[in-house]
Formats: sequence, structure tokens, C-alpha cells
Amino acid sequence: MPRIIAIANQKGGVGKTTTAINLSSALAHFNRTVLLVDMDPQGNAGRGLGIDITLLKSTVFECLTQACSPKDCIVTTAVKGLDVLPANLRLASLEASLYKTPVEEPFALLGKALGSECDHYDYIVLDCPPSLGLLSINALACADSVLIPVQCEYFAMEALAAILSSISNVQNDLNPKLKIEGFLLTMYDARTQLGTEIASEVRRLFKENTFLVSIPRNQSVSESQAKQMPVTSFRPSSQGSIAYFGLAREVIDHEEK
Repeated sequence: MPRIIAIANQKGGVGKTTTAINLSSALAHFNRTVLLVDMDPQGNAGRGLGIDITLLKSTVFECLTQACSPKDCIVTTAVKGLDVLPANLRLASLEASLYKTPVEEPFALLGKALGSECDHYDYIVLDCPPSLGLLSINALACADSVLIPVQCEYFAMEALAAILSSISNVQNDLNPKLKIEGFLLTMYDARTQLGTEIASEVRRLFKENTFLVSIPRNQSVSESQAKQMPVTSFRPSSQGSIAYFGLAREVIDHEEK
């Protein structure tokens, strides 16, 4: 059975998709088979892996609405061991489609869609949108754990309260086995006082639940996005790549423990 990790934070611009792409790629580097599922209508997880999402006829939307099975939608990427179940703007119409054709368990759509067809993967990584609506709750409802990126900037702690509240609600109502994989400090710059203060506060509050590795501000990460490939493939020796390899190693260690 795969280990399902949702990457979630309702605050935008904290590095969710960048983390989803590069964690998935780094896990594949360590010989794990990975399926990256894009639950964001912007479709940037697919774009970041070189997929032209505008040309896709079958996406995660069709899986969620049972119009097709995952095997008909999954795209093999240039990264060995990494596949992606992409999304595009059609995913934004999911809630409207459920008004027309109601279902009994609207928060179980993703779990049912993945089903047994995806059991051969070691990891399934879910890239959540910057909201706490239907799509994110579907991801949290079927995940084993949630990884929370925390941008080392002002308002970071405020955003954490909202995502922690949502996780608690999902644990109580939908998925009691959901755990926190860890808090990941992103866009970290040790040269700034604010970045250092936020990092210290997160580590003080969440201690063993905060990853040892922090993701630095790194030009190679930005450049890799423009090239539509993971930084771990684009520039493997960069500080950004080294950080994501370290993150993947910690995730694997969590499982082994």
C-alpha cells in the first residue's frame, strides 16, 4: 500500500506546489515509485513537470467524477519513477458538478478515485490548492499524513492556526488516522531577522514535528520552474536540490521509524 502525503496550507505562496514537485522527484531519486496528484485547478504541478495541461482530455477531474479511471489519466514524466495525475481548470467546476449530480460522500471522491489501481506506488503526494474547501478536504480525508509548508515571513503563524483547525476537524469527522508529517520551513533566509524569528518560533511550538531541513531561497529553484522541471533534475548540486533531497530522506526515515 502506498503512503499518501497531502501537502496543504490554505495560505498561497508558501511553496506547496514547489515542494510537491521536488519532494516527489527527490523520493523518486531514492528509488521510490511516486504518483503526484494535482488537486489545484491551476495545474501547476503538471506544468512544473513539463506537461501541457491545456491539451489534456483526461485529468483528475474526470477521475473524481468517475468519467474515467486513473490509469487513463496518469502521465509518465521525464523523472524515472515519477508519474503525475494532472489537473487543469476543469477541476474548478467540481463543486458545481456536484450540485447537479449530488453524491453521498463528497469528501471521499479522491479516495474512491485512487482505489486499488494506484496501490503499486510507494508514495502518493497530493498537491492541495490554497484553500480549505472541497478539494483540500478530499485530500486530507484520504491521506495518511499532511506536510505543512510554512513560509518564513509575516502572517505565517496566523495561517497555521487555520490549517491545524481544519486538520483537527478532518481527524474528528472523516479520517482519524491522519497525522502531521511535519512543518516545513520554506523560503528561509538566515540573513534576515524575521526569517530567523519565524523559524525559531515554529521549532519552539512544534519541536519534533518540524523537519530538520529548511528550504532556502534559491535562484536555482526559480530557474527550474521556468524550465518546467524539478530543481533536483535541473541543478542537482544546488542548495535547493540538496534541501529537497534532505527532506525526502527525512520522509523516508519517518516511515522506517
